[in-house]
Amino acid sequence: MGTLSSELALHAGRLSPAPRVYADANVPAGLIAHMRTRLRWDVLWVLEEPALRRASDVRHYRLAQQLRRTLVTLDRDYLDDRRFPPDQGAGVLVVHAPDERQLAALLDRIDRGIFHEHTSLLPLPLEGRKLHVHTDWRRDLSGDDRA
Repeated sequence: MGTLSSELALHAGRLSPAPRVYADANVPAGLIAHMRTRLRWDVLWVLEEPALRRASDVRHYRLAQQLRRTLVTLDRDYLDDRRFPPDQGAGVLVVHAPDERQLAALLDRIDRGIFHEHTSLLPLPLEGRKLHVHTDWRRDLSGDDRA
């Protein structure tokens, strides 16, 4: 028997087709609820896992890869390719907006533009890549210019 992460990674491909994300500690609870209830993403949130609450960013990056989950964060430190080489990750999504409402609207567009657009083709559409998105990213997908 291996570690929890190695055992779960073996089954990742057989799980639900829902986007699988690893949300780090700086993602607000309201955004976690939005990802789970409205977007129906499979979210592992580090604040719900006592062993992960104080883990380093490097540990989170590696664990997201091992668990085959896209890392979702507000932390721009993950954009440093020297510390977090893209080719060694399952994908990083760094989101940035002035408030939680706009973050939620941004995640709605990301859901439509990345996760659902590529679900059948790639289980991890950002694997080996990083995406830093702001409130104006693909606003044409929102159907709502208030976001």
